[in-house]
Amino acid sequence: MVATIPDLLRDISSGVGFFDNKVGRSTPGEGLNQWNAGDDWNTGDDEGWKLDLEEACSWEERRWEAWKERQWGRNVNGEGAVLPPRRPQAKKIVPAQLPQNDNLMPDVSGLSDSENADDISAFSQKSPSDDIVAIQRFDNKNSSSTLNPSIAADKVDDLSTINLQDVIGMIRNAEKNIHILNRARIHALDDLEKILSEKEALQREINRLQVRLAETDAWIRVAAQDKIHVELLQHHLEELQTEMSNRNGTRNEMPDIVLRSPDRQTRALSEELNALRNENLSLKNDLETLKEQLSEVKRTDERVEVLEEERTILESSLKELEYKLTLSREDGAQLSSLRSEYETLWDKVEHLQGLLDKSTSQADQAILVLQQNQELRKKVERLEESLEDANVYKLSSEKLQQYNDLMQQKIKLLDERLERSDAEIHSYVQLYQDSVKEFQDTLDNLKEESKKKATGKNVDMPWEFWSRLLLMIDGWFLEKKIHVDEAKLLRELAWKKDGRIHDVYMEYKEKNEPEIIAAFRRLKSSSSGPGLHVIHIAAEMAPVAKVGGLGDVLSALSKALQKKGHLVEIILPKYDCMQYECIQDLRVLDLVVESYFDGRLYNNKIWVGTVEGLPVYFIEPHHPAKFFWRGKTYGEPDDLKRFSFFSRAALELIHQASKKPDIIHCHDWQTAFVAPLYWDLYAPKGLNSARICFTCHNFEYQGTTTASEIASCGLDVHHLNRPDRMQDNSSPDRINPVKGAIVFSNIVTTVSPTYAQEVRTSQGGQGLHATLNDHAQKFVGILNGIDTDAWNPATDSHLRFQYNADDLEGKAENKKALRRHLGLSFADSRRPLVGCITRLVPQKGVHLIRHAIYRALELGGQFVLLGSSPVPSIHREFEEIANKFQNHEHIRLILKYDEALSHSIYAASDMFIIPSIFEPCGLTQMIAMRYGAIPIVRKTGGLNDSVFDVDDDTIPVQLRNGFTFITPDEQGFNGAFDRAFNHYNSDSEGWQELMHKVMNIDFSWDTSASQYEELYLQSVSRAKAARCAPG
Repeated sequence: MVATIPDLLRDISSGVGFFDNKVGRSTPGEGLNQWNAGDDWNTGDDEGWKLDLEEACSWEERRWEAWKERQWGRNVNGEGAVLPPRRPQAKKIVPAQLPQNDNLMPDVSGLSDSENADDISAFSQKSPSDDIVAIQRFDNKNSSSTLNPSIAADKVDDLSTINLQDVIGMIRNAEKNIHILNRARIHALDDLEKILSEKEALQREINRLQVRLAETDAWIRVAAQDKIHVELLQHHLEELQTEMSNRNGTRNEMPDIVLRSPDRQTRALSEELNALRNENLSLKNDLETLKEQLSEVKRTDERVEVLEEERTILESSLKELEYKLTLSREDGAQLSSLRSEYETLWDKVEHLQGLLDKSTSQADQAILVLQQNQELRKKVERLEESLEDANVYKLSSEKLQQYNDLMQQKIKLLDERLERSDAEIHSYVQLYQDSVKEFQDTLDNLKEESKKKATGKNVDMPWEFWSRLLLMIDGWFLEKKIHVDEAKLLRELAWKKDGRIHDVYMEYKEKNEPEIIAAFRRLKSSSSGPGLHVIHIAAEMAPVAKVGGLGDVLSALSKALQKKGHLVEIILPKYDCMQYECIQDLRVLDLVVESYFDGRLYNNKIWVGTVEGLPVYFIEPHHPAKFFWRGKTYGEPDDLKRFSFFSRAALELIHQASKKPDIIHCHDWQTAFVAPLYWDLYAPKGLNSARICFTCHNFEYQGTTTASEIASCGLDVHHLNRPDRMQDNSSPDRINPVKGAIVFSNIVTTVSPTYAQEVRTSQGGQGLHATLNDHAQKFVGILNGIDTDAWNPATDSHLRFQYNADDLEGKAENKKALRRHLGLSFADSRRPLVGCITRLVPQKGVHLIRHAIYRALELGGQFVLLGSSPVPSIHREFEEIANKFQNHEHIRLILKYDEALSHSIYAASDMFIIPSIFEPCGLTQMIAMRYGAIPIVRKTGGLNDSVFDVDDDTIPVQLRNGFTFITPDEQGFNGAFDRAFNHYNSDSEGWQELMHKVMNIDFSWDTSASQYEELYLQSVSRAKAARCAPG
């Protein structure tokens, strides 16, 4: 039935009479009742549909209250009934107030009344969840048909007529869904009632069986006591029988009768006992069955809870339907005004469409003019907004044209200002570049003049040449081929790169050794003095004996100091597992250095060679324990003995070689013994020219041991085991080598400013915070650098493709090559690759590394881990993960250290994670940035001093270079990790700019070496001033 808009509006105004007229009734109530009972509304499949909706809601409410009274009004446990929260009353819907808006109707034109009846009759076979899905589908269907008074031309004809059948169809569907909700709730309540009654019956049966089980246990105990009593009687009768047989020699019949009688009684008791045991076993089986049934009841309770949740969802859906019906009524009331406004609105639309066409063309012109500058683009957007506002407020085309002309003038003015600004900036930049170039030229000239004044004639030969010459001179002296004064003179000439010693050596190098020595003896010293003489004593050095960051630091710092004109020498243990191919001109000296240990003297063989241009002495102890022939650097039970022996042998070598260094620099607990040994034993012997510098790279490792252990290397236990010297702060019967080095050194450093502050607190000081605060005046944090020659993607021989910040194509090729090498998928070149190179120890945040593997996979990335763990449990855990992902196309774990592979991973990675719990300095983040990988780090120690978050507005833009987080948990890590992935995926151009920025950051040792140089000079100057002071 189709009604015109005037007819529909009249019917809306008449309320219920609309429906009465449609069914041919004169009174509203009668018409509604007949309409409800008519065949076009009900299909006759369910008598409930003939009830008035209000009565049905009231009947369901009464049923709900009755069930609550039955189930919750009783006190089951005897402790007072616990009532559930009162269920809110459902809103009552008056059927007469029905929506009359076709825009809110679902499309039911293809659904007959008989199909509706089929849907209703199928309700009994649906679960509550199916009902919810059906209602949600109905809501979704209606949500796409919300009131939207469109003004488009293709909607004009639809507004002229309204299909009454659609209105009726929506009302049918709404009430049908309400009825479905009520029926579902009733079924859920019935199921819940049945389940609770079954639960009570099962509980009663369990209680009865438990009582029977207790009685059976009591019977068993009584039967066991009777059996014991019978056995005692039988034993007593046997004794009596034996006594009587001894007296009479014969056995009469009476004892036999007495004996047989207990046997029968015993058998009867045994049979009864077995029967009780069988019954007990049966009862136990029944109890197990009941327990399983009780578990099933518990699962049923869970299902009841699910049903209750579904009932809550049904109630909320019912409320939402009621709310939508209310909105439908309100929207129906608005139909009366739509007709009157339609013609006026359409005229306005045509007028506004013309204005929109003109403004759109003008806006396009403005956009083309402003595309070259971001700031101007924002003003164009404001212009477009202004044009849209002009359309909304019906501005005339003349005013819009004037406004557009004004904006064009402003744009031209801004263009002129921008050109002038660019010219000024360019001039300033050019002036700055000229000033910098002039300053650099002046600085280079001053340096050149300074070198000429300091050294006179010098020769620019590689440092390998001068280091080899120094080692040769020291070998002559140690082998007693030249005197100490001659050795000092020749060292000074080689130290200053004097051209005379170069010329003599080049002239005589083909001759025999006595002729070379004679030619060198004819040389005389120049007047100018050299720089500082620094000797490093350490357990590691890259690349010959590298375990951690200490090896990199020692090599890079030594080369940086050497470039500044200082004489730098290094003393290492001679490990059997060293990379001997990295040592040039390795040879053994023809002498033996004796050192004291465990009450006697031991011989030490001395080897010399150059490592990357640095002169290095290797000490090989002839000790029966074979201290450095263990196949590894650290991790032996007698590490304290090994390195205390080495520390004393190193000082003995310096003393016997008559060296007079300005600085002796020792590192970590392995060589911390050098400081007390120097001042207690060797300074009194005449080795007193040096100042001691101690660097602790990680305060977690302190080498504490029993006080008696330090006596092996010759230290006085009673003298040093004091709170103000080497006694451990937390254990008075132990000594702490790191504490001793802090106390006895002139300079104490650590590897970053933030870490220096952290270790002075009780949380980060590992028990040494009080000692560090007592010696704060000589304690400083200097951020480590990296060896930019060894870590340079433009010259790295480990890479298949070299690249730099200005040409990043090689990085993409290295990424592809690593994927092929490790068997990873390389189908998507844009898929981000996350790298991690670390020792797998708790300090490094292994739980976050493990989490990062799975998180990278979730975010659509790839992950490569290179590293090993000395902790067995951690190693096993990561072995399991490696085996799990052994053939995975996006994950690979390599649980070892591989120097060449590490270079490839740095070059291939887009991101690098360092989620350390604490990190004294960390070189990984610097190397990663050097190779264009963006670091994701926790803000701690040196990581806080070198990585600054790209989203931190408190940091200058030019310093932002990575992603950081604070809390060492998965949530904190995800915050930084997810931001990095979003940045990579959404802003490719910005990521390229970030890569270019981080690759140009200077992480070389120049700045750090200058800070060490300043500390050295200050300490040496104070020592000279103290020696020159009167008295």
